Order: sequence, then C-alpha cells, then structure tokens
Amino acid sequence: MAMTEPPTLPFSSALVDSFRRRHDYLRISLTERCNLRCFYCMPSEGVELSPNENILTNEEILRLASLFVKSGVTKIRLTGGEPTVRKGISEIIAGLNELRPYGLNSIAMTSNGLSLHRRLPEFVENGLSHLNLSLDTLDEFRFELMTRRRGFHAVLRALDVALTMLPYVKLNVVVVKGLNDSEVLDFVKMTENKPISVRFIEFMPFTGNKWDVKKMVPSSDLLQLISNRHPDLVRAPDELNDTARTWKIPGYTGNFGFISSMSDHFCATCNRLRITADGQIKVCLFDAKEVSLRDEMRGGATDGELLGIIGQAVLGKQEKHVGMQDIDVQTNRPMILIDNTGHASMVDVGDKLPTKRTATASGRIYIPKIAYDLITSTYPVSEHEDPSNPSHAAAAKARRKGDALTVAHLAAITGAKQTSSLIPLCHPLALSNISVVLSPEVSASGNGAQRYSIICRVTVSCEGKTGVEMEALTAVSVGLLTVWDMLKAVAGKEMEIGEIFVTEKTGGSHDFIRTDVG
Repeated sequence: MAMTEPPTLPFSSALVDSFRRRHDYLRISLTERCNLRCFYCMPSEGVELSPNENILTNEEILRLASLFVKSGVTKIRLTGGEPTVRKGISEIIAGLNELRPYGLNSIAMTSNGLSLHRRLPEFVENGLSHLNLSLDTLDEFRFELMTRRRGFHAVLRALDVALTMLPYVKLNVVVVKGLNDSEVLDFVKMTENKPISVRFIEFMPFTGNKWDVKKMVPSSDLLQLISNRHPDLVRAPDELNDTARTWKIPGYTGNFGFISSMSDHFCATCNRLRITADGQIKVCLFDAKEVSLRDEMRGGATDGELLGIIGQAVLGKQEKHVGMQDIDVQTNRPMILIDNTGHASMVDVGDKLPTKRTATASGRIYIPKIAYDLITSTYPVSEHEDPSNPSHAAAAKARRKGDALTVAHLAAITGAKQTSSLIPLCHPLALSNISVVLSPEVSASGNGAQRYSIICRVTVSCEGKTGVEMEALTAVSVGLLTVWDMLKAVAGKEMEIGEIFVTEKTGGSHDFIRTDVG
C-alpha cells in the first residue's frame, strides 16, 4: 500500500553518544520465552525467567516505542526470546504502525519461524515490513540436534509464506565449526532463484552456551570457501549502518553476507539500542550495564525524564566492545523495634492482612583490575600463565574455587532465605521470588582513572504481613561478601564493599522509590 513521506523531525541529542553515533534503530524484546532451545543461545537446563509482572506491558512497550520514534528512531525490530509466543504481538505491531507519521519507516521481526506461517499474513496486514528468519541448518536431524526441538518443516513453510508476502527475507545462520559449517555452500545456493539474503553469523559468547573460540569460524574463512566455488562473486552495496558485509553472485536473485561480531566488529557504525523484555535499556549487546526504564515509568516518570535517562545511558556507550577473548559472558529484597522497657522485641504483625510485597536493594564491591580481569576472562587458564609468577599463582588459586559470580549469585539467594535466622527480630517469610543480578562495571573515578567494581542488585517478593527489605539487603550483602571471599587470593586488602541501599519498596503502607542512588 502507498505510504506518504513521513515528516522530518529533529533528531534528539539523547540518541547521540559521545562518539557522535546516531542511534536510529531500536530492538525491543517482547518476551524471554522461546519454543526452541538452541544450544548457542540457551543453556540446556533453560534459564530463570523474570516474573510476569516484571515484563513490559503492551502499553509500556508502545509508550517507549513512541518516545524513541519521536526522538529519531526510524527502525524498530521485535525480538525475544521468540516474539511470536508473546500474547498481543499483533496488537503491538498495529500500534507501532501508527507511529509511521512520526518517522518510523521499518517494522521488522526476528523469528525462529516455528509458528509463523499461519500468523504472518495478519502481521503483515498490521504493518510488519521486514522479517529475519533464524535457520542454522538445512538438515532435519541436525536441526533437532541444534535446537533440541522438532519443527524443521514448519520453518521452511514460514519461509515460503514470507517470500510470497515480503520483497525479500533475511535468513540468519549461526555457523559453528564441525557442526553446520559444511552447509555454507548449500545456503548460498538458496540465493540463486529466491529473494533471500543469507547472513552468516559468527558464533558469539553468552552465558551458558559453552562458547569456545575453536568453534568460531571467522567470516574471512567462509568468504574464501565461497569464492573458491564462485570466483566471480562481487561485493554488494550495504545498507547504511548494516551489520552484514554483503556479497552477490552475478545472475543470482538473492545475496549473502557476514556478521563478524567477533573477528571484525562494526562498532564504529553501530546505531542500535536494545530494550529487554523486562524494560532495561542496553546500549551494547556485550555490555552488562543496564538501566531500568520500566521502573522509572512505573514510578511516574514523564517522557522528558525518561528521555533524560535514555540520554545518560547512550552517553555512557563505549567506543567499541572488548576483544573476543575478554567479552563478559556473565549476566547479559521486618523491621526491628526496641520496646519501652529497653528490651528487644519483635513487631507484632498478627492483625495485619497479607499483601504482595517486594523490595529491591543494591550494593557494590570495588575490586582491582587483576580481579576484574579474572572475573571477566574466559576459561580455561591460558597456557602462557607462569605458575612461578605470584599474580598468576594467585589467579589460579582463586579460579580453583569456581566462577565467582555464579557462586555469589547462589549465595545471595541463600542469604535472602536465611535472613530470619541471621537477624534476630526478623519475621520468617515464605519468599515467592528472589531475582539476583551481578554485573561487572568499569567507571571513571574523580581523577579520571578507571575504577572496577561488581554491582549486585536483588529483588525479593513475598505474600505476607511484613516487608522484605531486610531479605533484599541481606542477599546483597551476602552476595558481595561471597565475591570478596572468591577473589581474596588476588585482591586481598584492595577490595571495598559499600553503597548498599534499599532502592525500591512496594506493598506496604510506605512504598517508595529511591532516586538519589545509581
């Protein structure tokens, strides 16, 4: 259908970082859930999902989308998890379509295609204009091996339907050495007679995917393989800010390209921002730092205040992500009274009605660079480490205890559960949820030097007669103390724990959100 040219609106400085990159592309995750279990994306045991109440509502998604579009975003991509499992996705697409008069010109979606072929016509009718399908193999049995699920033929049906409704379809192929790299030429063959753009993606490290540099096939190797079969291939023009370097075989309808996040990053032209399903803004896929726009919205923030928070996050975006070997794959809540006799006594809550209560607390442990490098390094220990070197020996000793953040995560959960046993006058509570996030962070100190730290944020929920602030504070404290214990062989007296606060509390008679802490 014919589209009128959208007006040219001023581009907000909130979407421009300190390296003058303009961020006009927003990826919105609609859900953490997925109906596949691809090994490179999800641990075999699955992942702990956020509570439903933590996930952005349709209205919150559209509010943020509207704010970003009116600030300069021209392309929005819906992702997941698997976005098609989100209830109300069709209505979300229709809502985004109403933003076209403000400058939005592309509504895209990345899907595994498992349940797409029946729903795609409705999505396109509501405004979907671009589609990326994830398909890593053309072999039915290998598909089941890689995804831990059946559904190969359903994905092919989705591709066929998409090719009848859209000008072209992008096919995302994560290449893993020894698994599906032998199929590269078969995927290239698909571009001969169909308007398909195959994008070969380098295997990237994320929590739990057992990433190994030996499994990663550099894009340069794939290009050489293809050019040996098709020596006449030519470089095709790339879309502005495109992540893929594109090539085309003369006479072929489609094309193919490479997303080389590991061997040849494209950070200098990055124009992408991400909103997670639970409302966090991420300015870089490989940066653990996140800021909760959800909490700010639910706390009553205006659009102007939200844009200011977004601007601060964008301004903190680094020039480029760290090297392949150094990417962080770690991710990415009863009060005491003294009675008038001077004796300790527990508050009587017998007459109170149980309500849903939550509390969030945060804290930080400052660590030296050697400890930060140990936390964010990959395993196993490098063969170049010298056991006779004191710092190498200390690092090896610390590593023998296990992964510091994983152990601290478990310790924080245990601490929350044991709060009433540790704090004498706390009421024992049946906790319904404990969410723990430990994030490495590098920041500038007052003199401009880099300072390294681990932030621990914990949210605790319960259905009870009293609040869970102490549980959240205990969890943060125990988590940070565990980091100290895990790193003391390398960091010793140089570590410092502090900045422990309750940042949010709901469900009682005095709810609050603390705004004076980061």
